[in-house]
Amino acid sequence: MTIKHFQIEYDAINRRNIFTNGDTINGRIILEAVKKTRIQSLVFKATGKASLRLVNYYGNIIDREDERDDQIHLEKIKYYRIKQDILKEGEQEDWNVIEKGRHVFPFSFKVPNSRKIPSSFCSVFGQIVHTLKAELKQLMKLTKKAETHFTFVCKPSVSGLMLTMSLHCTGEALRVRLEIENLSSRSVKPKFVLDEKKIYFGINRSKIQKHEILKEKADAVESFSGKTTVIKEITIPQELSPSILNCSIIKIEYRLKVSFTYLVVKLPIVIIPELSGENPSGRPNQPAWMSQPTVPPPPYEEYAMYPSFPFGV
Repeated sequence: MTIKHFQIEYDAINRRNIFTNGDTINGRIILEAVKKTRIQSLVFKATGKASLRLVNYYGNIIDREDERDDQIHLEKIKYYRIKQDILKEGEQEDWNVIEKGRHVFPFSFKVPNSRKIPSSFCSVFGQIVHTLKAELKQLMKLTKKAETHFTFVCKPSVSGLMLTMSLHCTGEALRVRLEIENLSSRSVKPKFVLDEKKIYFGINRSKIQKHEILKEKADAVESFSGKTTVIKEITIPQELSPSILNCSIIKIEYRLKVSFTYLVVKLPIVIIPELSGENPSGRPNQPAWMSQPTVPPPPYEEYAMYPSFPFGV
């Protein structure tokens, strides 16, 4: 074994470690050679894809081994795939030689500026994953691979939102104003419910998950009180996944339901995390809705630096 250690890592650009359309991701591929070694090629790849896995349930048994169509329904969509040759493959006599020790190869990747790429998401039924990969080839050896995921949030297209749909950030106070004229003989108390709906679309079947995020009540409006203004502020939880409306197999929708007596009003809303923020100091915070932690890379000074090579796509 000539390569002892092989990994890929990147720099966070904000405290929440979130990237969005058009952001540039800078990182490095790190390897440690136990002796002087010839490298056939070193490739960097960035991919974004969505996948769906709907499994039939039989009581408490989930058959994950049977790949028949009546057991497991798989769907996959690729949104982008970018390749950069860090060390290009050529004739054997032109292969790159690295000395014993640790080496770092920097890379830079710009996230496609497309509103058709959905935000990162992960659940037991489906996921949307944005991945950075490195592949190292040597003669007569298995290809070494390393990868890491980054959290991507798609910027909402304001022109594409319905006029009845409002945009809000997690952690933000959603202010609701009601004009109520209570002419009944009973007092009424407005109720507010924030609902989340996750929809998974398969070819032969689909699955819907509904969840009440929070419930709150406003002060009662007394009987025969005439026109009354009710103002209620509802804080959107920080840990919510962003809305996903631009993926054909996975959707996440939110709506605020306001009700009193027999009247119910449903307001669709779009939720995104706060995208602005300072550059991170120390370890960046990972969004609560993405479970995979990211360890910040060590300083460049710890490794021998290689110059940037011309990138091929």
